[in-house]
Amino acid sequence: MPHDRFLSALAADLDTLDARGNPKRHERVIVEVLPPGGGRGPRYRLAGRGDRPFLKMNSNNYLGMNLRAEVVAAEEAATRRFGAGPGAVRFISGTYATHVELESRLAEFHGREAAMIFSAAYAAMVGVFTPLVTAETAIVSDELNHNCIINAIRLARPQEKRVYRHNDVADLDAKLAEVARTGCRRALVVTDGIFSMRGDRAPLAEIQAAARRHDGAFPENVVVIVDDSHGVGAYGATGRGTEEATGSSPADVLIGTLGKAFGVNGGYVVGHRTLIDFLRESAPTYIYSNPITPGEAAAARAALDLLDSPEGRGLLAHLREMTARFRDGLVRLGFETLEGEHAVVPLFVRDTPRTTALVAHLEAHGVLATGLNYPVVPKGDETIRFQVSADHTASDIDAVLDVLARFEDPRRESR
Repeated sequence: MPHDRFLSALAADLDTLDARGNPKRHERVIVEVLPPGGGRGPRYRLAGRGDRPFLKMNSNNYLGMNLRAEVVAAEEAATRRFGAGPGAVRFISGTYATHVELESRLAEFHGREAAMIFSAAYAAMVGVFTPLVTAETAIVSDELNHNCIINAIRLARPQEKRVYRHNDVADLDAKLAEVARTGCRRALVVTDGIFSMRGDRAPLAEIQAAARRHDGAFPENVVVIVDDSHGVGAYGATGRGTEEATGSSPADVLIGTLGKAFGVNGGYVVGHRTLIDFLRESAPTYIYSNPITPGEAAAARAALDLLDSPEGRGLLAHLREMTARFRDGLVRLGFETLEGEHAVVPLFVRDTPRTTALVAHLEAHGVLATGLNYPVVPKGDETIRFQVSADHTASDIDAVLDVLARFEDPRRESR
């Protein structure tokens, strides 16, 4: 059946998206990973770029776990034992020993009663959120929450929704007071732990205090949900994330990922056993989707065990050292960034053409970084998001800073 008008409409939409200056479909393809050596971390070769090696400064692989020999070996051994894929959803015949072992270990790591893994962190947020929202639920959400939270709220269709100013607990308090007057039986307060675009953290203890202040107004409580996908494994003295770093109480519902600091794939939720039992019966992206492979579950378990060891604490200490070295170097060069300890280090450019030029300059000198322009970020907040890894060496960090120091601002040239 002809669908030329449909395709024309899509082509027009693509033109509009391209005009914004942040197309995503032109993906770099990694064709080879070069192991670390000579005081340098791993490098990557890209399709169409010859033999040139590139340094990644835009990876979520905060601890370099995906290249660790023990993690790779665990995945290979489980794959030989169980096969390449699960072959079914969990409740039919897709649950393997490695899935159950990983869930038990995640619950223990976070000090919770139970855990449940999903095919991805995005699927975890959507799968957790939608069954927890009833026709009498209010949601109060931070304005800079991740896209997965925004879309989960849209799909859940709560009775009431409020968005509070970023990390503004007074505004959160006011929004909770508003929804308390609407007759909702349940309120969900949702926030990222670490905000992915800026690397800043939520004031979890203060958020929990606000939730407690209003809890009595809701027959089914005020429930605090934290997505700490960028925090867990990369933040806190032992990698337990924003809860550990802020000294907060455990969140009522904590969502994390296996695809960032753990270097594998998948998402998860931890909490009270009743919560997890309910979600196994009701979370659509869990019930109707295949889980991560048995091999991936074994690899994630190996990464978690490594993190939760003296060697893992050494990786975290090195990550903090490299992050501080890079952040201090940006300040020394006169670039604008945010204070903090997380490995997401934003460089605020505040101009789309200059952001594009700076990203191109970095790539031309063998450094991969991510430019964030409107509408991904608000106008005036155009940013380059750098992500430091425990894979990086001091030589790597200094090399990136040297490339940045040699950038010639196109706006200055035009004056």
